[in-house]
This record gives sequence, structure tokens and C-alpha cells, in this order.
Amino acid sequence: MHILWTIVLGLLAGVIAKFIYPGKENMSWLWTIILGVAGSFVATYLGKLVGIYKPGETAGFIGAIVGALILLFVYNLVKKKA
Repeated sequence: MHILWTIVLGLLAGVIAKFIYPGKENMSWLWTIILGVAGSFVATYLGKLVGIYKPGETAGFIGAIVGALILLFVYNLVKKKA
């Protein structure tokens, strides 16, 4: 059940991130879910690195959105250079 909940939150975080920072390409639902889940991991590890989260804590929904936005921004920078 935990993995299913992570996927659902990842989908929602990815969709919201795409609405905030849409870019020029269309992403499939699968990539949107991956973006949201990866954004959650990015937010968790960056938060632990700067001391926002303690060991064992994870980023919440807002953190997942911020992490997904960071990934979208980096992806668009890399794609523009290519």
C-alpha cells in the first residue's frame, strides 16, 4: 500500500509541477509519475543535506513538488544545450 500511495502522490506532484513549469514538450503519464516520485527523492535528500529533514524523515507533498520542479528545470536546461 505504501508504494501505491507513493505513486499516487508522485503523480499529483508531477502534474502540479508540470502546470507550474510546463516546458515545450509533452510528457506521458508514466514520465509524470516518475518525475513526481523522483522529485520527492530529490527533495528528501537535498533537505537532509542542508539539515531540513532528520534521518528517517521524508519530504512531504510540497517538497515533492519542489523536487519535481528542480528536475524539470534541470531537464529543460540539458535539453536546450543538446
